[in-house]
Amino acid sequence: MSYTASRVASLRTHWKIPCHQPSGQAPEGELLNVTAAARQLGIAPSTLLRWLNDGFVAGEQVTPGAPWRIRLTDQLRGMLTNDTPDGWVPLGYATQALSVSRQTVLQKVKRGELRAVLTRTGPRKGLRIEIPQPQDGLF
Repeated sequence: MSYTASRVASLRTHWKIPCHQPSGQAPEGELLNVTAAARQLGIAPSTLLRWLNDGFVAGEQVTPGAPWRIRLTDQLRGMLTNDTPDGWVPLGYATQALSVSRQTVLQKVKRGELRAVLTRTGPRKGLRIEIPQPQDGLF
């Protein structure tokens, strides 16, 4: 049987499933498709898709399989820079400095435990990680 509005309403009532309640707060940022977002950020669409897949960038889909839409926020724009900040290192050096695997560093970036930026110019463009400074006097 096909799902119609009345059947869905009947099922919701029978199984006591609450209806969707949209939040009163409008989301921040402009919602764009991957190509338009990549153009505004000055990166390749494939890079943005890879970031979506890795979890660095949050995307929205109306339904599974629908095109991704990216919400351009100041935080996302701040992840992209033309110059590497002082003291920030490439991913390979970060793994050595922290004595963990590449995947662990990427997971820490996703969780917000480490800060990262994407340097988009220069001979060594790519992800740069801020390594936390050791705290003296703990032990």
